[in-house]
Amino acid sequence: MPAVVTGLGVVSPFGLGVEAYLRGLREGASATRRITLFEPGDLPCQVAAEVPGFDPAAHLDAEDLPRVGRIVPLSIVAAREALRDAGLPVDPPRDIRGDVGVVIGTGAGAADFAERQYESYYRHGIRRVNPFAISSSVIGMVSSELSIRFGFTGPSHVLSDGCTSSTDAIGYALHAVRRGDQPIVLTGGAEACITLGMMEGFCRMRAAATGWNDRPYEASRPFSRDRSGFVLGEGAFMMVLEDEGHARRRGVPVYAEVAGYGSTCDAHHRVHMSLDGAESTRAMELALLSAGAPAEEVDYINLHGTSTRQNDRVETMAVRRLLGGRAKEVPASATKSMIGHAQGASGAAGVVATILGMREGFLPPTINYGIPDPECDLDYVPNRARAARPRLALCNCIGFGSKNSAIVLRAVDP
Repeated sequence: MPAVVTGLGVVSPFGLGVEAYLRGLREGASATRRITLFEPGDLPCQVAAEVPGFDPAAHLDAEDLPRVGRIVPLSIVAAREALRDAGLPVDPPRDIRGDVGVVIGTGAGAADFAERQYESYYRHGIRRVNPFAISSSVIGMVSSELSIRFGFTGPSHVLSDGCTSSTDAIGYALHAVRRGDQPIVLTGGAEACITLGMMEGFCRMRAAATGWNDRPYEASRPFSRDRSGFVLGEGAFMMVLEDEGHARRRGVPVYAEVAGYGSTCDAHHRVHMSLDGAESTRAMELALLSAGAPAEEVDYINLHGTSTRQNDRVETMAVRRLLGGRAKEVPASATKSMIGHAQGASGAAGVVATILGMREGFLPPTINYGIPDPECDLDYVPNRARAARPRLALCNCIGFGSKNSAIVLRAVDP
């Protein structure tokens, strides 16, 4: 059964809503700023791509504010928009609640909430720890919060496997729809990991961008020779994935088909990817096989493109191996250049960006592309969006633990 996207919802560093995300992508804007969620002090990297002016109190009951992490209201806002966009009730009647499953990807879950509970414990003792410290810190609670909020009684699962989390969540949602397990799945990814502890950890790993604190807009620069690391991002990127026949019977518009999914593991290292990129290539090949499409039909790739030295070079190699002589002809761009690296939600961010580009007739650019790198020699759609209407797109993702995952999107005629 073909699985199609019938609704989109976004909370991004460009602001609330799909339209804000679309506008930022089309304009090739940078959402990176100096960190405001905490005082960065003397951190080597003091910039991030935060959701601007987001107020959890506007989206949660007062009693729930101290009980959950920032990821929960971010997810609720994006999910509500996606459901409404798909023509689904946000307070569904009992007879259809079981038709909707929830499969979400996140890397860190409510990391901010967990950090606060540890701080309370070590500073003040157990009596100052929130009674929801354990339940709300469990990463798997993210999907439950959405199921509880909207009353969905279908499966409620979280995939958490680093940067590929939301790509894998979309892939698992695709399998559920294809098998006929669920006619509708709310899927995508969410992340809210711009915390002092996370930033200190990434700086300690030397993975975060340095040298750009005085020019935050320029800090994320995938594939440019002067790149120095990634910019941490956040947000929620949700979609309603639905059996095509079910969607047609409901009479709702369709954005695109999620046509294929593939995943592999380098089995190489906890952090570093294998230097030959072979398993990343194979993940894309498996996604195309799942979609029943040859590599010759790919006319756009949304790249993982983190702006780290190793990722960008190895991912370029993987694409070259996949496309062969066409590699330099097929445009491929990095959404993270604009919105930073939302970790486990980054795959969903790329999928939504690609769907919007396919619908609106443009390719999102790779901004801050300043100095060509001889080892990164593809067409990265540098600095400005480009008019185009891709028919078959790959969304690639690479993560810690040697993980590789890819999604294939196919354009759908009205």
